[in-house]
Amino acid sequence: MVVRLSKILLMATIALWLALVAFGNLTDYGSNWPFVQHVLAMDTIFPNAGIHYRAITSPWLQRAAYALIIAVETLAAVLCGLGTWRLWRARMSGSESFHRAKRLGVLGMTTGVLLWLGGFLAVGGEWFGMWMSTQWNGLESAFRFVVVLLAALLYLGQREEPLDE
Repeated sequence: MVVRLSKILLMATIALWLALVAFGNLTDYGSNWPFVQHVLAMDTIFPNAGIHYRAITSPWLQRAAYALIIAVETLAAVLCGLGTWRLWRARMSGSESFHRAKRLGVLGMTTGVLLWLGGFLAVGGEWFGMWMSTQWNGLESAFRFVVVLLAALLYLGQREEPLDE
């Protein structure tokens, strides 16, 4: 039972973390807005880089990208929150029921990994050359998100012993 409670608390903490990230971007929109603008505009990468043609300077497209980021953060948080609730409800169930209850949490954390690994590390870091910027470089933060979410996925994915043993 201790392992199940540990996984439920971990899932709840992940849900809280992701909810705070989304909430922060919604309620303090302007804090990360310049980050998105500069990464997409590629105006702080090496001046002689041959990838400047990839820049997105349209304010409408930049706002759409930021809205998509916030929507995916919110989706990940909601899925993790619902996953926590399902795990809590299944905490006294058999091993298979508890394992099936992990699905929404797994989906939520996978959504987060896709955002921070695919969106920030791959698209932001490589396509838009964020790694070249000393001022607008979120690769370290995105890496932290990916590592925490992947570690939590690995732990959550392990099967537990039946309660009667």
